[in-house]
Amino acid sequence: MLGKKLVTAQKRGETRALCLGLGMVACSTMMYFFIGITIVPFYTKSVWTTETVCKVLKANIKDKVLCPNSEGSEDEDIFPYPCLQVWVNLTASGQEVMLYQTEDTLERNPKCSYVPDKSENSKEVKARIETIASNFKKYHTFPCYYDPGGTQTNVILSRLYPPKGLLFAFLWPTLMFTGGCLIIVLVKISQYVSVLSAWQ
Repeated sequence: MLGKKLVTAQKRGETRALCLGLGMVACSTMMYFFIGITIVPFYTKSVWTTETVCKVLKANIKDKVLCPNSEGSEDEDIFPYPCLQVWVNLTASGQEVMLYQTEDTLERNPKCSYVPDKSENSKEVKARIETIASNFKKYHTFPCYYDPGGTQTNVILSRLYPPKGLLFAFLWPTLMFTGGCLIIVLVKISQYVSVLSAWQ
């Protein structure tokens, strides 16, 4: 009687462990799919892939502009803010080009180097932009990214999804997938050993 209870408890434990492993594999597959349709397209779409050194030529704050400056934008997304324009000397080619914060900044408003969040207070936005402009004037040289193919003549300060960020995004689903597969393999080995022992 006790032996039957132990066998039943063992089977229940193996079933739960197997469900856990399959659930981990399923979740990691969904995470792979989500990363593949969100982050990977932005990474492959970016042409600013080569790092170089930029030297600040001028950083000016112009009158307030509206954001975004793209077609098909809704009225509630439009808000005024001071326009910071940063021009740099590209070391790789010696050209005078405009600097943008990220790839998204260029898409939202190609006239300004920095686009603030619309949820921020107008005074905070003004103070932030003035601080950014003073930092550019203080630190004349810094690393930046440019398009080696020449399709984009401007440069960006940082990439939204650098190679390290992409690897980090794939790290957790990979660990979960590996752990799930390991649990499934261990359960199958345990079942095989139990059947083999009972048969002998």
